[in-house]
Amino acid sequence: MRFSLFPRRKFHNVTEITPEILRELGVELLILDVDNTIAPYKTLTLEKPVTDWAEGLKGAGVSLFIVSNNKGERPEIFAALLGIPYLKRAGKPSPRGVREALAVTGTAPEKAALAGDQIYTDTIAANLAGVQMLLVEPIKFTNPFLAIRYFFELPFRREKR
Repeated sequence: MRFSLFPRRKFHNVTEITPEILRELGVELLILDVDNTIAPYKTLTLEKPVTDWAEGLKGAGVSLFIVSNNKGERPEIFAALLGIPYLKRAGKPSPRGVREALAVTGTAPEKAALAGDQIYTDTIAANLAGVQMLLVEPIKFTNPFLAIRYFFELPFRREKR
């Protein structure tokens, strides 16, 4: 439960997070961000590699839970496609949504991780909630505001830990 802008590990995309890596980290619950983590902004479908990856994690005994700041229907749609619980309007960087996922699943923070693409929302929320942060590269830049935001995150994305 500390404020930090640094993730635990970094990945090119979410599908690189394997059951073996999660087992090595002691992770039983993987909390997923939606926008630019498991799907590009504004899409209502998931790519087959992502659905196959999620099924593989579940088959390996890893629980999944969507925690998104998204206010629309996308978290619910993706949760239904994956057969997992979700929380929208999470209010990240507040750790509230992450803590709610932990409470719903009965998972201790040290046995959970959050996979997300942003430092100033996902990473802060994960670190404040005491879960491991697994940072992924954003799927697609859709507007100049996001590109600027990611530019200011570069020092924390590049830092070797």
